Amino acid sequence: MRNSSKNGLVFRSEDIKIVMQEDSYSGRSSRSHMIEGKSSFNLLFLLSPHIHLAAHNCERQFSFEKNQYILHYSPEEQVAELWTDSKEILQYLQIQINYQYIFNLINPEENLESADILENMIHNNFIFLYNQTPPTMTVEMHMILKEIMTYSRKGVLQKLFVEAEIIKLLILIFEQFNEKNTSHPTDRTPEIIRQLVDENYHRNISAEEIGKQIGINQNTVRKEFKAQYQTTISEYASELRMLKAKKMIINSDIMIKEIAIECGYEYLQNFTRAFKKKFGISPDQLRRQ
Repeated sequence: MRNSSKNGLVFRSEDIKIVMQEDSYSGRSSRSHMIEGKSSFNLLFLLSPHIHLAAHNCERQFSFEKNQYILHYSPEEQVAELWTDSKEILQYLQIQINYQYIFNLINPEENLESADILENMIHNNFIFLYNQTPPTMTVEMHMILKEIMTYSRKGVLQKLFVEAEIIKLLILIFEQFNEKNTSHPTDRTPEIIRQLVDENYHRNISAEEIGKQIGINQNTVRKEFKAQYQTTISEYASELRMLKAKKMIINSDIMIKEIAIECGYEYLQNFTRAFKKKFGISPDQLRRQ
């Protein structure tokens, strides 16, 4: 069986290039070549475990764990090879940003702080790859990458959206470098979990799926959510479905059966039973009132 891949260009403009590498077959070691353009900053997010990297102009080999990332400045075009241990898939996202774009964004001529930030970026001081362990992605970083990957608009709107998301990423990186403890679940973790449930109220999204999307353990997902909202994810999702169904019954002429499907119920009788248990009245009775 050949190694099938979802490797491809996600976005490209004059200043920014985003490439996603995602092998779907894990039967043997995966390999890929990553190109860093001349005078470019490269954000590399490692999304699968046990990834190794060797740059063609460097004798040293590096190893990364899942959800680590690096920010690396490349003065000249260079090629790096990435591969995984046997039976591990290879998944990473590369965001390449032209030097001049960062220069204009930070504007080092404006003040000393801006000049220091750019100087540190050029010398790889923010993510010092050679002397310390690369940092771990935060929940917010995972969410930003997901939003970039799933954004459906094209043209100018996509360009503006991607640039705004990259600015958010850089802010998070600078904050992390300044020793803010973001390697553990943040104060916004329950809010982000709730947002995912809100967006997927029509289906039974699991704590395991949420954990994979934001990069934390499913048990932590359950614990963080319940500590903040004093209810479980499933109870909250059920409550949300019922409230949305009630609103649709009162404020629209959509058939009850269609509302049930919209709210994640395959069978009308199950929806009717849950609705009556919640509100003490059937959906049909509510609509007649």
